[in-house]
Amino acid sequence: MPINPESYRALALQVTCHAVNQATDCHEVRSLMQNSINRLAQQIAASIAFIGFDCRLIVLPEYFLTGFPMGDSLSGWAEKACIEMAGAEYEALGKIAQKHKIFLAGNAYEVDPNFPGLYFQTCFILDPSGSIVLRYRRLNSLFAPTPHDVWDKYLDCYGLEGVFPVAKTEIGNLAALASEEILYPEVARCLAMRGAEIFVHSTSEVYNKNLTPKDAAKITRAVENMAYVVSANTAGIANIAIPIASADGGSKIIDHRGIVVAETGAGESMAAFAEIDLAGLRRDRRRPGLNNLLSRQRFELYAESYRQSHFYPANTMLEGEVDRKHFLQTQQATIERLAKLEII
Repeated sequence: MPINPESYRALALQVTCHAVNQATDCHEVRSLMQNSINRLAQQIAASIAFIGFDCRLIVLPEYFLTGFPMGDSLSGWAEKACIEMAGAEYEALGKIAQKHKIFLAGNAYEVDPNFPGLYFQTCFILDPSGSIVLRYRRLNSLFAPTPHDVWDKYLDCYGLEGVFPVAKTEIGNLAALASEEILYPEVARCLAMRGAEIFVHSTSEVYNKNLTPKDAAKITRAVENMAYVVSANTAGIANIAIPIASADGGSKIIDHRGIVVAETGAGESMAAFAEIDLAGLRRDRRRPGLNNLLSRQRFELYAESYRQSHFYPANTMLEGEVDRKHFLQTQQATIERLAKLEII
């Protein structure tokens, strides 16, 4: 029976991140990443068998192949633990997507030949052919390079559509948000302006039975953009000094009305799956009335205020290599400048 692209299931797959920080060289890192992909292949196959073959979208957690850098220099982490844009890891993940005829979304540290010595935290989506149909680089990060840090050159390379990409696919218009970027409404809004209907959100965050700022933001991003949020958290980060369960649990799916339709607790789990009612979302987006927030946006009201405001500076990493002190030093300088201006 053919699968209806306007009504299918999505899964926020909560799996353990096996960190590679203790590996001695890039060859050991590649072996550890391949082990993680092999585990994922089995978990994805078993999850689809349980959920049903109309599971068309699977979202993986943040930096699920490596964990995050701890003490490595920017160029050191780029060489040791970052994957290439057409690397073997994407090829292996593409084969999983191809085998199961799914859209597979995740997040990884990635090098770009246009920016030697740097890396970007990249959200990706693979389609059922195994091809990358979306590559989004995280725009807000306290400890990692972003396109904004090399803004002029990045725009020359990829243009604004490459900064805010939306993949228009048979299962809807897909866009990605990375981790804490759920707290930045402008990122989601710029993607919604380009037609995003489903936000895939790869994250690694503290889970709490009480409402956290990030969980509140997930609901808010869904409501204000009339879009689904499929948010996959890690089931802990193994092999680093931080206690393993510090970022574990709470993967969820939120519909375009802000209703949490699926959620899981702690531990590795495929329990956060739900139907994506794309036809219902599109009906509501085209229905006049008070609740159609997307159609009621008056962006001209805000454009000049944004144009006149300068907070965190762009292009701070265009010239030469910097060390990790750069990020906090830049933030501190920004705070001092805003304080002098009596903005904060």
